[in-house]
Amino acid sequence: MTGARAGNDRRGLMDRREWLRLGATGAAALGLPACAAREGDASAELPPLRAPAGTGDADWDDVRANFLVEPGTAYLNNASIGMPPRQVVDAVAAGYRAMAELPARGRSDLGARIAEHVVPGLADLFSVQPDELTLTRNASEALHLQSIGVALSSGDEVLITSQEHPAGRRPWEFRQVREGVRVNEVFIPSPLPPEEEILSRFEDAITPRTRAVAFCHVTRGGHLYPVEAICGLARERGLVSLVDGAQAVGQFPVDLTSLGCDAYSVSLHKWMLAPAGTGFLFVRRDARDRIRTAFAPDATPEQPQFGPPGTAAFPVRAAIGTAVDFVATLGLEAVEARCRFLSDHLKSRLAEVNGVTLLSGARDRSAPGSTIFEKEDLDAVAAVGAIEASISSHIDEHQRDGHNAIRISTHIYNTTEQVDRFVEALARTTG
Repeated sequence: MTGARAGNDRRGLMDRREWLRLGATGAAALGLPACAAREGDASAELPPLRAPAGTGDADWDDVRANFLVEPGTAYLNNASIGMPPRQVVDAVAAGYRAMAELPARGRSDLGARIAEHVVPGLADLFSVQPDELTLTRNASEALHLQSIGVALSSGDEVLITSQEHPAGRRPWEFRQVREGVRVNEVFIPSPLPPEEEILSRFEDAITPRTRAVAFCHVTRGGHLYPVEAICGLARERGLVSLVDGAQAVGQFPVDLTSLGCDAYSVSLHKWMLAPAGTGFLFVRRDARDRIRTAFAPDATPEQPQFGPPGTAAFPVRAAIGTAVDFVATLGLEAVEARCRFLSDHLKSRLAEVNGVTLLSGARDRSAPGSTIFEKEDLDAVAAVGAIEASISSHIDEHQRDGHNAIRISTHIYNTTEQVDRFVEALARTTG
């Protein structure tokens, strides 16, 4: 073997061994080769990730150590966008470095990670088959794909609710303007009424021209719709059922097969703690003749091709698997219990503040982590900036559904001390 040939082989071996050089956590999170952790890598010093034994703050101290939020800042707005743990951040960085150092190899390895780990992991977590899932940039993209894919003619009607997010409403408005599809809105009060009343309102709104029902699993304000019952009603009437799950997945266990919906759209960068710009569309296998792709003229029920063509953000999508592993290790039942513990604590403290009206319903009608309330004579929009400036707590307003409300969305990394600090500041805030 010549010296040049031996040198090339050694360089090739070095590339295969060290092409990431990102430290243990980033590369391991992606299942890619890596060398030893870099000196001073804080991730290497984290306690082992395991399911906490209880719901209290001390039980979740080790989990909280995995998040990078600035000291002194309380992030209470997870329903807008989540806070990925450092493992996910490292995984995204590892993926982009891989594609920068060896683009073709990086893309190939990340693509394999997505196909062999990310999609099957999501399918297992949500109790579906891998070929029923299509990765998207967010729930908004998935909602558009599921809406545009339903076979409808001019004059056909789609039933939505008064509490839909604009991303769930706009695809139908698009079809209404372009194709003459009629959008029928059923009014659902806030706070949420009992399940029987919700179903009755849906039944009363269905007409002979209704072809589909589209509604959210959890509203922006944290109200929990009776999804399985609504989908059952739709099935009895021969209607396509389409669900917006952006505010649901990651807060509590979701079994998409048991829900009985035909399609379900998800943002993974909220409660699932995945990188920004990630989501998926679920289309049930036996609904593929009623919901079709907007892109591929040669699509078949066996190869539905729901996803947009072209290059995707491979490093970002590959890091979804790290978020799935993180959440699965904790267990969604434990996540739900922790979220509920924090929101219950918040509600009990809000009851002590003069002029506060709680708008979130009972446990069977509210999501674990989102709480909405009004305070007399307090403008919710102005309060968002005032609270952030005074105590570095990030919250959100909920000026809709007839409310001038504030929304607090607590996740596993929050603490009762952060909740207490917010309530004390709220009690001092006026105007």
